Amino acid sequence: MTNLEPVRVTCEVAGKTLTLETGQVARQAHGAVLVTYGETQCFAASCTSGGRDDLDFFPLTVDYREKPDSAGKIPGGFFKREGRPTTKEILTMRLIDRSIRPLFPNGFKQEVQVLSRVFGYDGEHSADILAMIAGFASLHVSNIPFHGALGAMRVGKIDGELCLMPSDTQRRVESDLDLVVAGHKDAIVMVEGAANQLPESEIIDALEMAHDAIKTIIGAVEELREKAGKEKMPFTPPEPDRQMEEAVAAYRPRLEEAMRTEGKHERQEAVDAVRKECVEALLEDCEEGADLKAYTKAVKGAFHDLESAVERAMILSGTRIDGRAHDEVRPITIFPDFIPRQHGSSLFTRGETQALVSCTLGTPDDQAIIDGIEEEYKKRFYLHYNFPPYSVGETRRIMGPGRREIGHGMLAERALTAVLPDSEKFPYTIRIVSEITESNGSSSMASVCGGCLSMMSAGVPIAQPVAGIAMGLIEEGDTQVILTDILGSEDHNGDMDFKVAGSGIGVTAIQMDIKIKGVTRELLEEALERARLGRVHILRKMLEVVPRPASEVSRYAPAMELIKIPSDRIGFLIGPGGKTIKAMQAQYNVRIAILNDEGDVTVSGLDREKVEECLRTIQAMTETPKIGTRYKGVVKSTKDFGAFIEILPGTEGMCHISELAEGYVEKVEDVVKVGDEIEVVVINVDDRGKVKLSHRQALQEA
Repeated sequence: MTNLEPVRVTCEVAGKTLTLETGQVARQAHGAVLVTYGETQCFAASCTSGGRDDLDFFPLTVDYREKPDSAGKIPGGFFKREGRPTTKEILTMRLIDRSIRPLFPNGFKQEVQVLSRVFGYDGEHSADILAMIAGFASLHVSNIPFHGALGAMRVGKIDGELCLMPSDTQRRVESDLDLVVAGHKDAIVMVEGAANQLPESEIIDALEMAHDAIKTIIGAVEELREKAGKEKMPFTPPEPDRQMEEAVAAYRPRLEEAMRTEGKHERQEAVDAVRKECVEALLEDCEEGADLKAYTKAVKGAFHDLESAVERAMILSGTRIDGRAHDEVRPITIFPDFIPRQHGSSLFTRGETQALVSCTLGTPDDQAIIDGIEEEYKKRFYLHYNFPPYSVGETRRIMGPGRREIGHGMLAERALTAVLPDSEKFPYTIRIVSEITESNGSSSMASVCGGCLSMMSAGVPIAQPVAGIAMGLIEEGDTQVILTDILGSEDHNGDMDFKVAGSGIGVTAIQMDIKIKGVTRELLEEALERARLGRVHILRKMLEVVPRPASEVSRYAPAMELIKIPSDRIGFLIGPGGKTIKAMQAQYNVRIAILNDEGDVTVSGLDREKVEECLRTIQAMTETPKIGTRYKGVVKSTKDFGAFIEILPGTEGMCHISELAEGYVEKVEDVVKVGDEIEVVVINVDDRGKVKLSHRQALQEA
């Protein structure tokens, strides 16, 4: 291990060089790859360890970290050390996990870890995409059994044109599309994205553009393996116990009958009864000396496989377990303003999935500050998703939000972001909380529907209503069946979970996970069209109950007004050490927020009269006097040549002695004294902002 020269391959993506290298860093890992694009560098290492026979799941761990040192930053906080992963880090972990998990061989139960981190970030090129590529490549060059080479790509839409790998600033500010796609040379395996109400045809074009670029990346990954890849470890999938399968299959007729039971929990109880009888019967025939615990687990595993096979067969024959047609949406019930005290709320129920969603309006001070390796920015809209155990009739330890909850919340947030009003029109910060109170499939899409309805109830003037729906797939040989509005079991036993949200105009968010090797363009086109029809059906149901946003915000929401002041008056409004603005907030019991350097200011508070009074005061304080404007001012001081009069808070003008009255004035004090209120007219404002006033003209105009 003395040679530290890396093995390096390159390819061109979006007009720039993408470099993959291995053999220099982390040489004891089973696979390690460093990916460079521009000056952004991401590293990933993959390792495996011995498996356990008692596991009934594949123990895959994916982790991704954006350390501040990669962008030349020092962590904030007291300890100056990184803590729990950020939302973006968790979302990137999910992108990698969802792409690779289905592509390990069936029955492989060894522990696998794919750990990635950003080494360097140039402020332009997306680190998450490079981390995905690095993770995929580290598996491919390792000795770990895996499907083969994968690639990842981001597609944006800027100035009406689809483009590959937009910069991070473009993606956040300019792009109408943010689509992340993973795939192998034959098909796409994972999709995640947000769009500004784009038609389905453009989404398909973007997916195709991404897949073409992915094929180029796969060529480089394959070349890297040819030059430096390790021999794959031998793995033989466990042989099924045909005798046990036949014994369990005898219960198929009774299982089919149980699975037709109406209601999720009633159905599960009926299936559990058949399972219990099956296990007890087979344990009676168990050979003496056998490991009863292991045998029981094997029987339950075989019965689980039979459940899956039965549901898939029922769907392929034209019957879903709840009796619906393949393209039928479950019954929808909506109760708007379900919690009257909240600013906006909705209880949205679709079948046995239910979301209680609230909308809370706040001030600009409530914006979320997003800090990471990218340039710090603020978010005025965010959605939080909660999945309590009672929603599925279970008990479990209560902890903070998990990766799934964060991922589902972000998907719903992206779905609604595209229809938000501009901050100039509606300066509120908006927080949506979705509490899943019942769950049987597609709770994230119920959060989209409930979130939209709660905003409309709160008086948020959204551009279009938005709904979401989850599509499924059953594939056996050449037969494919697409399902609309899938149940939890159809997600579990099916081959695809394809969530699509949007308005009547187009798509606003999309997410796809599959368990098969990939999906074709033709299948995606059909699934998107079915999703559009289902979405339109749901939108009609929503608009029957809440036809339009409320004309006013809730009386419980803070009153808020937006004003624009001259940028050179911002410092005057703030005052020395914030003295002026703090005093005004205390006087009027409001919150004053300066939004930017251009002079946009919001005033908010629970008492609308106080808000409007404070607004008038700010207008007066920051107004620039104009020639001909009449003011009632207060004499602040007198001199031999005239009087200085405050016409606006903090703004004084000079009224020359010749402008104090008609005719000759011998002494200023003959006309005015300090503290007097007099009417004046602005007769001049020079280049330095000095104001000249006339009391004489004001008397003439009276």
